[in-house]
Amino acid sequence: MEDVIVPVAVVGMLFIGLPGMILHYLTKWKSQTGISSQDEALLDELHELARRLDQRIETVERIVAADNPNWKDGRIADLSEQRRQLR
Repeated sequence: MEDVIVPVAVVGMLFIGLPGMILHYLTKWKSQTGISSQDEALLDELHELARRLDQRIETVERIVAADNPNWKDGRIADLSEQRRQLR
């Protein structure tokens, strides 16, 4: 009896359970096509925060450059130029 139950259970899981589980998650994945309004609000808030932080960094760079014009090395100047290009 045990010799029959185990193969039937395995075949049932392979041909019924596994495709059912795959189809279940495929339909869940397709139903969530976009971001939620909460996620969009969070992204907007993070973008605004990043913009303000970038302005603060530029302000600090201007203050330090006014005190000591030779403080920047080439690497920092390249990063500043990359930030400007991303805008």
